[in-house]
This record gives sequence, C-alpha cells and structure tokens, in this order.
Amino acid sequence: LKMSTILETSELPAVFDGVKLAAVAAVLYVIVRCLNLKSPTAPPELIYQDSALARFLIKSCPLLTKDGHIQTALYGKMGRVRSPHPNGHRKYLTMPDGATATFDLFEPRSEHCTGEDVTMVICPGIANHSEKQYIRTFVDYAQKNGYRCAVLNHLGALPNIELTSPRMFTYGCTWEFGAMVNYIKKTYPQTQLIVVGFSLGGNIVCKYLGESQANQERVLCCVSLCQGYSALRAQETFMQWDHCRRFYNFLMADNMKKIILSHRQVLFGDNMKKPQNLSEADLGKLYTATSLMQIDDNVMRKFHGYSSLKEYYEEESCLPYLHRIHVPLLLVNAADDPLIHESLLSIPRALSEKKENVMHVLPLHGGHLGFFEGSVLFPEPLTWMDKLVVQYANAICQWEKTKPHCSDAEQAVSGQE
Repeated sequence: LKMSTILETSELPAVFDGVKLAAVAAVLYVIVRCLNLKSPTAPPELIYQDSALARFLIKSCPLLTKDGHIQTALYGKMGRVRSPHPNGHRKYLTMPDGATATFDLFEPRSEHCTGEDVTMVICPGIANHSEKQYIRTFVDYAQKNGYRCAVLNHLGALPNIELTSPRMFTYGCTWEFGAMVNYIKKTYPQTQLIVVGFSLGGNIVCKYLGESQANQERVLCCVSLCQGYSALRAQETFMQWDHCRRFYNFLMADNMKKIILSHRQVLFGDNMKKPQNLSEADLGKLYTATSLMQIDDNVMRKFHGYSSLKEYYEEESCLPYLHRIHVPLLLVNAADDPLIHESLLSIPRALSEKKENVMHVLPLHGGHLGFFEGSVLFPEPLTWMDKLVVQYANAICQWEKTKPHCSDAEQAVSGQE
C-alpha cells in the first residue's frame, strides 16, 4: 500500500466539508497506524553547479539539505485551518485592453535582517489569489521577516471583482504580473525584488523574467515552486490515472468551469470586443468539459488568438525562456507531486546542471504545494516550503551585501595557490 500526497487544495474546489474531511483523516490515520506504514525521510536531492554562490547558499540555508517530518496523506486542506489573516491594501491597474488587474500589497511588520528594503512579488497558482490560505500563511511569515509582499490576483479569480474586458488569466500570460512589478518599482524606487511563483505562478514568473533582460533589473532572485515547466509535455501525463492525476485534472477543470461561467456575460455575451473565435458553441463545449485541456482548447487559448492547443502550450510555457534567466533561480519540486509527472523533472535537472545560477531542490515528499510538517492529525500551518523560500531569500540578500568581499577573498586565495 502506497499513499500519495494530496495536493494543496487551495488550488482545487472544496470537495468535502470539514466534518467529512476530519472523518477521512481519522480513517487514514487508523489505517496507517494499523499497517505500521512509515514514509521514508531523506535529505532533499539538490542539483547545482559548484560555485561561490552555491556554497554560500548551502551554508546559509540549512533547509536546502534538511528534510523534516513531512505529511504524506490528506492535509492539503486540513493543514491550513489555522491560517493567519494579514492585512493588505488592494490595488487596481487598468491594462491597455481595458482589463482591470488587481493585486494586494502587504507592508513588512519588522526590519529586514539586512536592513534593506526588499519586496516579494508573488504569483499564486491556477485560479488563485491573495485570499487563499496558503498565500495568507506565506505572506504573514514573510512580513514577520521584514519583507513587503505584493500578491497578484489572477484575472477573473476573485469572486467579487468583475471582468472589465473579455479576457481571463491564462497559463503563461505575464501582462498582469508585469504591471504589478512595474508599479512596485515605480512606487518604491529603492526596493529590491524577490520573485516567487507557486505552481502555475512559477511558470508565469519564469517566463516573465526570461522575456526581457529589463525584467530582471532590481531582481535579487526568483523562486519557483511545484511548476511543470512544459504544458505541452505535461498534457498527456495529466490524463493518466497514476497518483490520481486524472481525478485532480477533473476537479481543477470543474473549478475552472465555475470561474469562467461566473463571467460568461462578459466572455460570451454580445460584446464587440470579445475574441472573434470565441462563440456560443464554445460555451456549450465548456459545460461538458472534464479536463483542463478541453477547457484550454475551447476557451482559454482563444483569449490570445492561438490557432491550436499545441501552439498555446508551446508559446505560454516558460521552457524556452528559462535559459535567459541570469539572476539566482531556485526551482523546487516534490518527487511525490501528484500533478507533476517525474518525466518533467528532467527539465529543471538539466538546467541546474548547466547554469551556475540555478538550483533544483527535490524532496521525497511534499505533494503539490503541500510540504506539511507536524503531527499526523494536526500538521503545522507553516510549512517547510514557506520556511525554505524565506530562508533562501534571506541568504540571497546577505550574499548581495557581502559578495564583493567574498569575491575579493576568493581571488586572494586563488592568487596564493
């Protein structure tokens, strides 16, 4: 019997209510105890090129090589029941096509360890926003460590914000994220940026950075968590049943349908500005869709005029842009992620073996945005993932302050040798 990690269900619709979820948790706990099942623990696999930066990060960021007791069943929802509620201010940005982008801004609650002004610009997972529990937990922790946080709300994801143009977020559109970053750069001219992307957000932030060298200005580093890197390569695996991947696909598709249908008047109504290839027939196909690929083919790709699903996935994936990122890049996946097939992990592995600025961290357990620690029935809301991102960001900030000195010291040692 092998138990797979359930994904962080802040990316899924609510399937059970709290009582049913607790009952299932209790049953699973009894099964685990009765069968004496224990998940193996081991340090995360760490792939990188040896360099002064890599050695500094490993020394300064113990979580890169330390695996805690990470839950491997069920707690995608239960692990977040005690999430904090950080207070932020919602900002509204009008896009060139009339769309209204929104993001929430959270000020730091303490001084940063370096004394510098540092802002985390955060892109959540598919159909997510700043009010999701995993985002609230991370933002609260980052604020306490001296970071300002700006969290993008994906276009169309917030239930109380109407669309102002016939377009929603897509797999790799970077327009709204770029607008948020530009606002932060202009409003806080002294701040430096830490870029963070969760799942689909990881694809967006990596694509954004790779699209232009100017996008990497004032960026200290980027952290991508649990993304799949290539939608084209992932689409076939997403229809497979191992690790219940097809079931998760169905649930996420159901959630996407609900979001799209909540905006159907703007997207499918009598609007002269709507995409010409988006029709009432597509609305009918949407009702019967059972996978994200069907929704992407019938609706999502048409927001930007892609002629086929293949073209949409090729153009919106970050894969062609990864090698253009020159700031430190941390790519985090879990070996038991039920959404990301193991074949996709060859992408970050190959990149980290070629580029000195890239590290790939691969723990045995963590699921999809899970990484919970603590007791079996009551894991901690703050996860290994949350702590790793902040610890890595702290180390990068320290490196930026000390690297001239470190470089001089290394050159002196090399000269003596």
